Amino acid sequence: MILDTTLRDGEGSPGFHLDANSKVRIARQLEKLGVDVIEAGFPISSRGDFEACRRIAREIRGTGVTALARAVREDIDAVWAAIKEAETPQIHIVLSVSDVHIKRKLGMTRQQVLKQGAEMVAYARTLCERVEYSPEDAGRADPEYLLETVETMIAAGATVINIPDTTGYCLPGEFGELVHRLIADARGADRVLFSVHCHDDLGLATANALAALTAGARRVECTVNGIGERAGNTSLEEIVMLLRVRQSRLDLECRVEPTEIIRTSRLVAELTGTPVQPNKAVVGANAFAHAAGIHQDGILKDRLNYEIMKPEDVGLADSRIVLTARSGRHAFHHRLSRLGVVLTEAQTQAAWKVFKEVADNKREVTDEDLRRIVTAPEAGGGGFADQTNDHNHVADTLRHLIFG
Repeated sequence: MILDTTLRDGEGSPGFHLDANSKVRIARQLEKLGVDVIEAGFPISSRGDFEACRRIAREIRGTGVTALARAVREDIDAVWAAIKEAETPQIHIVLSVSDVHIKRKLGMTRQQVLKQGAEMVAYARTLCERVEYSPEDAGRADPEYLLETVETMIAAGATVINIPDTTGYCLPGEFGELVHRLIADARGADRVLFSVHCHDDLGLATANALAALTAGARRVECTVNGIGERAGNTSLEEIVMLLRVRQSRLDLECRVEPTEIIRTSRLVAELTGTPVQPNKAVVGANAFAHAAGIHQDGILKDRLNYEIMKPEDVGLADSRIVLTARSGRHAFHHRLSRLGVVLTEAQTQAAWKVFKEVADNKREVTDEDLRRIVTAPEAGGGGFADQTNDHNHVADTLRHLIFG
C-alpha cells in the first residue's frame, strides 16, 4: 500500500506553500494515480490547512484520507472535524519515542509518553475506526522501549503502526531488522498494518523503505518527487517503479498506475514552484535521456541495453537521444532520419565534420541546428549540399548561423 504525504510532510519543505486549491488539484491527481491513502495535511496548524483537508475529504472517493495530529485532544478533534466526511477516514497520531526527543523536546518520562499516547489512541478510536500511531524518531529509539510502545498502542486500539526513521539515520540492514523484530515479537502485531516513513538525510530513504518491505511492512509513506523536510522523504515514484521493475524478485506489487507518474510529478513541481533535479530517478529530465556515444549506440540497437524500464511505463512518449560532442555517428544518423533528411555519402561525411565542430562549442545540438547544418544557405547560392567541397567555408557559415 502507498500512503502519499506530499500534502503534509512534503508541503513542510522550507520555502514551499500550497493553498487549498492547489492541494485539491494534487489530491485529485493522486486519486487518479491510485495511491491508497492521501495525507491531506495538519489541520490544527492553520485555518487554511483545515479547510484544505476538509475539501479533500469531501471530494476524494476511492482513496483513503488521513491527517496528522499530535497526541492531544485538540489536534485529534481538529483532524476528525476535517476528515470525517471522507469515504475512508483515518486519524494519524504522532508522539516521540526516542530518548533524545522525550528528554530534549517533550521534557517527559518514558512512562508519561506511553500513558499519553495510549489515552489519545483510545480517544481517537471513539471517533474513527482507523487510527494510525507513529512513534516519532523510532530509528534512534531504544529497541526495547519501542517494542513496548508498539504493544501499548496496539492494545489501546491502533489499527496501523507506522515506524518512522524521522532523521534518516538508519542503515537499511538495521532498519529492516528493527521492523522485522517488531512484526515478529510485538503482542498483537497480527492485528495491525505495519507502515514505514523514511527520510533521506543520508540518501537511504528508498533503501530503508525497501528493507522494511522485505521485513514484512506492507505500507510505505512517501512523497511525489521525494520532497519533504530537509533532504526529503521516500520518493513515491522510486518505490512504485522499484516494485514494478523487480516484481519477480520481491513478489510485491501496489495498485498505483505508473503511467500517471510523470503527470503527477510535473503537477507537484509546478504548484510548489520547485523543479525536479535533472538526474532524479524516474522523473528527472535525464532519467530517460542518453548523451554518451556508447550508450546512444546501445539504446538505438536495443533499449534493453541501458534502460531497465520503458519511458512509456511512467507516462513519457519516448527516450531522448541528446546530441553532444560525445555523440557517435549512429545517434547523428538516427536524428537526421527522424528529421526526414536524406544525404549522399559525401554530404553525410561533410555534415558529420561540421556537426562535430558545432557540438564542441554547444551544450546540445538541437534539431534546428541540424537543419541549419544540412541546409546552410550561402549568399547567392543554394543549401548545404551545394557546398560540400568547401568544408571550411561551410563551417564558417554554420558558426555564424548557429552562434550569431
